[in-house]
Amino acid sequence: MSKIVSGIQQIGIGVSDLETSWAWYRKYFAMDVCIFEEKALANFMLHYTEGKPRERHAVLAINMQGGGGFEVWQHTGKTPQPPKEPLMIGDTGINICKMKTFDAQKALDYFKVEGLNVLSPLLKTPNKVNHFFMSDPWGNIFQFIEDSYLFTKDKRVNGGTYGAIIGVSDIEKSLAVYQEILNYDTIVYDLTDTFGDLTNLNGGQSKFRRVLLAHSEKRQGAFAPLLGPTQIELVQVLDRAPAHVYAGRMWGDPGFMHLCFDINGFESLREECQQKGFAFTVDSTKALDKTFDMGDAAGNFSYISDPDGTPIEFVETRKVPIMKKLGLYIKLYNRDPKKSLPMWILKALRFQRKK
Repeated sequence: MSKIVSGIQQIGIGVSDLETSWAWYRKYFAMDVCIFEEKALANFMLHYTEGKPRERHAVLAINMQGGGGFEVWQHTGKTPQPPKEPLMIGDTGINICKMKTFDAQKALDYFKVEGLNVLSPLLKTPNKVNHFFMSDPWGNIFQFIEDSYLFTKDKRVNGGTYGAIIGVSDIEKSLAVYQEILNYDTIVYDLTDTFGDLTNLNGGQSKFRRVLLAHSEKRQGAFAPLLGPTQIELVQVLDRAPAHVYAGRMWGDPGFMHLCFDINGFESLREECQQKGFAFTVDSTKALDKTFDMGDAAGNFSYISDPDGTPIEFVETRKVPIMKKLGLYIKLYNRDPKKSLPMWILKALRFQRKK
């Protein structure tokens, strides 16, 4: 079976205190539907954890308006190390998490009233879309972008993860991953300049090449209606040498750790990545003779690194809870991988909401 990329499942966020961080993301970003929570040994991630298994506490949570979730991840076997220097836009790695909002002005006003760290006024992207930037209490930057797609409508001002701004050292080399392997086949814009909508950010006064990627085809798969359309923006700084966002630190330390895609066709994806020079750095199927289990959820997962070492995760989901207390789970074995789950099942995920 050929690969199917269904959308961005989640962005990984390394934190120093999971309970505090997730409570903040629940309150302000409505990331309150828990797909799994687990304390365990991360023993498959040796490529990114200096060759040693690492104790961790992780939770995957989503927003029912649609979009990808957050995997909030804390090292528990060592002291998480924050960045030594503030991130500058264009540093290699994931710079900014893009978030969905149906009304950017309404979201901006809400965050201001709540006294949060809003970094910019309402702005226009190079393709004339309303957006603004803000930071969480730990320095992670989020770009809220106006987008009309909603999975469910509620009173909250935003949906989930819409994509990411990723710093790269060479856009042409990076397109082999983001455009080809991940099927972002549409270039919305490709511009080189100084950009007014970045000037409020650290390092944003530099000259950049910016390439915004989208997908022309509607995504397919069990969770595609929930995940919705997404975009990736590649940013290459041209007038200074970029640092790496995890320079001198370990994957899982505070910051944006990885971008994860929900996929089907694991074997086909492995072969394609190998052929294009981005072999799996992590492959759960090689370490186990059965599906990987993360407590309440199960599936197969793998990673590749982009040309600058940024981790990209792939998850082939096999089981997720819809009403854990009643022992009800979605099981995805032996079904058409292109077909979405019924809407009532996807909407039943709300029963996993945590206040």
